[in-house]
Amino acid sequence: MTRPRATAVGFVAVLLWALLALLTFGSSPTPPLLLNTICFTIGGIIGLIWVQMTGSWAELRRVRLRVYAFGSIGVFGYHALYFSALRAAPAAEAGLIAYLWPLLIVLLSGLLPGERLRAGHFIGAVLGFAGAACIITGGGVGFQAQYLPGYGLALLCALFWSSYSVGSRLIGDAPTSSVAVFCLLSAVASGALHVLLEDTIWPANSLGWASALLLGLGPVGLAFYVWDIGVKQGDIQMLGTSSYAAPLLSTLILVLAGIAAPTWGLALATVLITAGAVLAARASAKAPAHTLVEGQTVTPPAG
Repeated sequence: MTRPRATAVGFVAVLLWALLALLTFGSSPTPPLLLNTICFTIGGIIGLIWVQMTGSWAELRRVRLRVYAFGSIGVFGYHALYFSALRAAPAAEAGLIAYLWPLLIVLLSGLLPGERLRAGHFIGAVLGFAGAACIITGGGVGFQAQYLPGYGLALLCALFWSSYSVGSRLIGDAPTSSVAVFCLLSAVASGALHVLLEDTIWPANSLGWASALLLGLGPVGLAFYVWDIGVKQGDIQMLGTSSYAAPLLSTLILVLAGIAAPTWGLALATVLITAGAVLAARASAKAPAHTLVEGQTVTPPAG
């Protein structure tokens, strides 16, 4: 698969994550860990169906246990830390810190073999973060010392997902079908924590169940598979910067659904995030073309 095509596949995850807020709203009042259990189970089943259809069970048996541990900790750890952060600190501040992960992906990707971090990638990611800040904080934010533990959890959340995404590039020989195991193990961990920490409240009606099903099929299901392809074979700096489109598109969807109101902050965020994506795209266009052959990045010779 070519690098541009893999990047496009990875961006499908960003589009799916744009539906996360709307579908989470629809699944209320199901508590987050129970919702995680439902969604990760569906996401894991999607992968197992694919494995069965392609007859790739042998691939899963060849995956090293440390890869399964790495992937499961990354997928589950991000969500567990995110929900914990939002419980321990105000949502706006915690959400803003957690959304450092695209910027961290761009910065950490410069450490990867064969990757070069250009100024356009960095500036684009900073603009994207500024745009996300306009949306998440609504123009006002006030950090308070009593919420430091929550802020710390949010920072760990950002470090978890950025490290998982960049680290996935280093284990590029692991098949994308292994994400099915990541999801199922995350479902088990979420279920166990749910029993310990939450009251069981199932979706209240058909809308709630439909929202939970769609979450498992899309933002907390298929998204992980296409993201895996993108970060392993695509332009990871471009993916990191373009990920700031997720909160923008999510807010626009909420506005169209009548759940949120349009604001000048949303308009400013649109300009900032779009400008950041354009800068990152220009920086990526200056890089030599790459193709991926058996997990190795190959740069065609000049001329």
